[in-house]
Amino acid sequence: MKPPSVRPRARRVLDRSLLVLGTGALATGLGVLTLAPGVSSASSHREAPLIAGDPRADNTDVYAFTSPDKSGTVTLVANWIPFEEPNGGPNFYPFADDARYHIKIDNTGDGRADVTYTWCFRNIIRDAENQFLYNTGPVRRIDDPNLNFRQVYDLTVTEKGRTRTLLEGAPVAPSRVGPASMPDYKALRDQAVRQVPGGAKAFAGQADDPFFADLRVFDLLYGGNLSETGQDTLAGYNVNSVALQIPKKALALRGNPARNPVVGIWSTTERQGAAVTDSRAKEKTGNDWRQVSRLGNPLVNEVVVPLKYKDAFNSISPDQDRTVQPVVDKVYDPILPKVIQKVYGIPAPKTPRDDLAEIYLTGICKACGPIKADLNAHSLNKDANPDQLVPAEELRLNMGVAPTAKPQRLGVLAGDLAGFPNGRRLTDDAIDISLQAVEGAARTGVLVPALKDGDKVNANDVGFGRAFPYLALPHTKAVNSPRTGAQRSSVLRTNSAAAIGGAGALLLGAGGFRAWRRRGTTG
Repeated sequence: MKPPSVRPRARRVLDRSLLVLGTGALATGLGVLTLAPGVSSASSHREAPLIAGDPRADNTDVYAFTSPDKSGTVTLVANWIPFEEPNGGPNFYPFADDARYHIKIDNTGDGRADVTYTWCFRNIIRDAENQFLYNTGPVRRIDDPNLNFRQVYDLTVTEKGRTRTLLEGAPVAPSRVGPASMPDYKALRDQAVRQVPGGAKAFAGQADDPFFADLRVFDLLYGGNLSETGQDTLAGYNVNSVALQIPKKALALRGNPARNPVVGIWSTTERQGAAVTDSRAKEKTGNDWRQVSRLGNPLVNEVVVPLKYKDAFNSISPDQDRTVQPVVDKVYDPILPKVIQKVYGIPAPKTPRDDLAEIYLTGICKACGPIKADLNAHSLNKDANPDQLVPAEELRLNMGVAPTAKPQRLGVLAGDLAGFPNGRRLTDDAIDISLQAVEGAARTGVLVPALKDGDKVNANDVGFGRAFPYLALPHTKAVNSPRTGAQRSSVLRTNSAAAIGGAGALLLGAGGFRAWRRRGTTG
């Protein structure tokens, strides 16, 4: 029996799903819930106990958006290795050569990947016998002889059980050692952008961490009195990124983005022979590849999934989400609003939270729940089979929504339908949007006044690019070093502009969102 907090329609979906899966699948789902804790959580930066001890497999963020300068394509970005300090030599930050990195696309709504892009990396060392250095002189080319350590990757795509190689031996942009070692890093990175058959582009390499937030949120929600805000905890840190710019027809159901514009996206990491409980465990399980990390929507594993189930969540596919009832329950009756009520006295919205179920499990549509607009539910695809649709945690994107000329950092809450939770752009303020959504703003169309300033970090510490892969170049200055005057002025200008933009977004919040709710959209 399902608890009464789950609304009747959702109960029927869950009951039917469990019946289809059978007791074996349910037992598998519950089995992974017995994972023992390992080492001791930002948008999926160290979000679960076990993956925190395996940074090269730790997927930090996923982004999916219609390319602003090439609207016939979608750009997908996934990041790994949180908190890369720029001066982390001599080995710096390679991708794992004993792991597989995936970006997965569900275009049917059944919670399973219909299209999977996979990156596998290999190390190449010129002189392992007589050198310890990453580079032995200035590096001006991606294949420069002075680059002692470099990586290449193979990129494949799997569809309908068949795998094709798209790139073989493509170069990875190296970790940015410093201005003496890499005097023109942008030129190096540009050389790592590769054309992919079928009109796509690919990139893999180091980048500035695009996630911006004040992570003192974990100190009793910004110090218990909102005094601990305004500091971008991720400023100055780098990540390892993979990015693809793909024609929409390559992702859409039946190759038709006009009829079927909605896709669900998530990324995973797999390790070969690793136990599901811990990729560092001594116990091995043969040569099978096991999923050890998973990420779709930002902040789900951090603030929705209870601690007991975080490692389990990282190990399962979205089509299994509905079999783990305790996690489903926390979508409909979330923990965070209760914490906010306890700390700040802001009443928690009434449960069940059908609005959050739309955002995280079904996508937003008029028939899905209280957010009365057709935006990004798989049911909006004209060729979707209603009997296959299941609640599953995925980052859903309606590819039919055109890019916004002036993106609003609060995305859909500010009337900007091209932003999160309709996909996720690099400039979307995931922390502030999520705080407002969990307090009911998506349902009411009105921002919660007490939290209108959020964490007061409204933009990334450096600007993003205007062309693929859009990510900012990686930092070279140590995180704990003082900024120069020029850098400080640049950051202040960025934050001032962001604050002005934020004010505009807040003005749009109630009116723009209400207007959107009235008219709806199918993209």
